[in-house]
Amino acid sequence: MPSSALSNLTAERGQNAGKGHPIVALAPMSGVTDLPFRRLAHRLGASLVVSEMIASEELVKNRADVVRRAEGRDLAPFAIQLAGREAHWMAEGARIAEGKGAEVIDINMGCPAKEVTGKLSGSALMRDLDHAQALIKAVVAAVSVPVTLKMRLGWDDGSRNASELARRAEAEGVKLITVHGRTRCQFFTGKADWAAVAPVVSATNLPVLVNGDILNPSDARSALKASGAAGVMIGRGAYGAPWMPGRIATALATGNDPGDPTLDAQGAIAREHVEAMFAHYGGTLGIKNARKHIGWYLASSGCDEATMKSWRRRLCTEWQPDAVLSGLSAFYSAPNEIAA
Repeated sequence: MPSSALSNLTAERGQNAGKGHPIVALAPMSGVTDLPFRRLAHRLGASLVVSEMIASEELVKNRADVVRRAEGRDLAPFAIQLAGREAHWMAEGARIAEGKGAEVIDINMGCPAKEVTGKLSGSALMRDLDHAQALIKAVVAAVSVPVTLKMRLGWDDGSRNASELARRAEAEGVKLITVHGRTRCQFFTGKADWAAVAPVVSATNLPVLVNGDILNPSDARSALKASGAAGVMIGRGAYGAPWMPGRIATALATGNDPGDPTLDAQGAIAREHVEAMFAHYGGTLGIKNARKHIGWYLASSGCDEATMKSWRRRLCTEWQPDAVLSGLSAFYSAPNEIAA
């Protein structure tokens, strides 16, 4: 049975997003959706936040950096995404994740990265649906919490088999499916095909989330209309904008787009995020990991490219945490420069 947290998200939605407010989830993104980012997006209104992809075998082996990615008991529902090729490691990883408090286990069959597909994991699993189904079966049998699945449309245009995988996943007990509107071989090129997710929605009674190129509320409405999905999953649209899933959720629920936070509020969010990263990772590693986020926050502010590059050079070469934080404050306290 689904946990109460996931059940609250998916109740009565099925194929018809109109039966409730659409789910707006934050996508699992390696090197991005760590615990500080997920906590922030969750606080700012995301319906569901999912951990970075976690290698199941490495979680079982208790590798320190992998275990750190599996933190997040304070989030509800607490969702951990697992990747792997072997049923044994996926099942054991799922048990450990559940033991760490996970209320949802998400299976990664969508990652297109060569270092993942080269190990026959991620979206490479869509090339062998019998094996993919066996992995799903093993994970579902290993835990008492709901299991969800993230996939792409297929490996390439000649093998768009997402609908068949969705049917098999439902038969094995999966509770929710997310589909990125590209094939693996497209990586992130071109435009996500939201309409191509519609056959997956029709193929299953499960809630389906549409993913890919959803950057704002207008995109979310278009993606839902084209796909008929029960909700959306936001990936790169949340770069430098952890408020975006919450903004989209509000717009879909009320019909009114609240817009981005004020620059003052964005600055407070950026500082909160970076400070949390320093606490989570320690100073040096925290600074390294925060730099990409700082660059995204600068870009989200609306400043011109020359200003952004100048501030990015200043903030992303600094090694003192206090100086990074004070620099962020200085950037957001110069609205004339940002608006120039």
